[in-house]
Amino acid sequence: MRWTIKPKPEQNRIDQLARALNVDSLVAHLLLQRGITSYEEAKKFFRPELSDLHDPFLMKDMRKAVSRIERAISQGENILVYGDYDVDGTTAVALLSSFLLTYYPNVATYIPDRYTEGYGVSYQGIDFAEDNGFSLIIALDCGVKAIDQVAYAKAKKIDFVICDHHRPGKELPSAVAILDPKREDCKYPFDELCGCGVGFKLVQALADAHGKTIEDLTPYLDLVATAIGADIVPITGENRVLAYHGLKVINSYPRVGFKAIINQIKKKTLTITDVVFIIAPRINAAGRMKHGQHAVTLLVETDMEKAVVFANEIEKFNKDRRDLDQEITQEALLQIQANKEENRFTSVVYKDTWHKGVIGIVASRLTETYYRPTLVFTKSGDKLAASARSVKGFDVYTALEGCAECIEQFGGHKYAAGLTLREGQYQNFKDRFEKVVGQTIDPKLLTPEILVDAPVDFNQITPKLFRIIRQFAPFGPGNMTPVFMSENLSDSGYAKAVGEGEKHLKLSLTQYGVGPIGAIGFNLGNRLDRVVARSPFSAAFCLDENEWQGTVSLQLKIKDIK
Repeated sequence: MRWTIKPKPEQNRIDQLARALNVDSLVAHLLLQRGITSYEEAKKFFRPELSDLHDPFLMKDMRKAVSRIERAISQGENILVYGDYDVDGTTAVALLSSFLLTYYPNVATYIPDRYTEGYGVSYQGIDFAEDNGFSLIIALDCGVKAIDQVAYAKAKKIDFVICDHHRPGKELPSAVAILDPKREDCKYPFDELCGCGVGFKLVQALADAHGKTIEDLTPYLDLVATAIGADIVPITGENRVLAYHGLKVINSYPRVGFKAIINQIKKKTLTITDVVFIIAPRINAAGRMKHGQHAVTLLVETDMEKAVVFANEIEKFNKDRRDLDQEITQEALLQIQANKEENRFTSVVYKDTWHKGVIGIVASRLTETYYRPTLVFTKSGDKLAASARSVKGFDVYTALEGCAECIEQFGGHKYAAGLTLREGQYQNFKDRFEKVVGQTIDPKLLTPEILVDAPVDFNQITPKLFRIIRQFAPFGPGNMTPVFMSENLSDSGYAKAVGEGEKHLKLSLTQYGVGPIGAIGFNLGNRLDRVVARSPFSAAFCLDENEWQGTVSLQLKIKDIK
């Protein structure tokens, strides 16, 4: 791994902020790196207020969206809330549908089938709307590229309101309203909302029209926080406010569906990381293994007994998903090795029997192994479908644009995308993608990077520092957990490899006579020889807590050793 130390802010700015906040210079250093330069900004960072959220009507087309929904309600129209099958889409559908149902009964939900309909707005979904008398579809986390589908619906006298956060194409669908902060003509102050976040802004605008305040909407924020974590959007600006208050809801008074999941895992307090790795995979598993509607059903349920049944069902989907994911990852790794493709710029693999629901996870696993832009293909009807994942700093969406002549359809973000192509184009695409990436990627991006916030000495590491850093949460893109680096470390004689297969490294470290401080290095068991060699070494780490037999102590969570 390559270690990159972030630039240190100017000392006079560090001193100034340290005095203004009455904190030590290391804390001021970390805050300045996060763009916090004053007492007022620090207050908003440490104590995000719901009043800091922007006016939803600043979003392009918001008044049109509210007006069309209110007209549908006043005329007794049937409204179909339509969303993608992943966490962002299903939480958004649960949020908007449950809010509308508090004051209007003619609302139903629709999640497309991952296998028969695929991603986004489907013709089958529009036919369902026509057959069941729906005249308004509100699409969440999809739709901004559904030009033909929206035109198809229009011909059937079905209107669309689109709430999306993906990059639009050159042309926009002919919907009544398109809420998307990434529209070039949208001047909304924050353009990094997830799909559920855009749905929440619509709910905020509708609530305003009904005389409700932002505090009345707090119970919906557990859904928004989950989508923010799962969709890996920056936890800055509005997302920080929504995630901060959403986590409070999850830990204090979660909706019944979340409570049923949390009861299964028996964890007291959940962080955004727990939401990403515990709650989100279970919600996702429904759409991956069976149908996304199962997730919506759990998330809107208000009866605990029923929620427990639904949560148990989803837990089974999640176990099946884990088993499949491991099996396919192994097959994909063997395919790369058999084809002698370990030294390419990209990983592109295909097998027609791979489960479409887990190829995104497998792409992530392969990226962890070979650390390069990766696509995993499977058969989907008469086409091939793929999930793409990228490495930090490389825009895979732009790379796919460079392969457009081989692709039928694609969409997504900088680091994750999906696409379909004709089977006969697979090899052409594979060759073209390798060429495009090879010509455009900076070779250093193919080595994983650890961004170090600051070098520290052990005498700076205190329980007080850890308590303050914990208040930097929720962590995520744009506000990652601070990473430190210390040099001239020595093992105090207790280093050992631990865990199944001795995969992990347990340490007790000293520096210049300060310490020992306990440390754990996950998946670093193979570095034991380096540590016990008695020559000093450096470590990159985060601060963490270790609880053992009722005693809580500060420990270092080692990321790498040099």
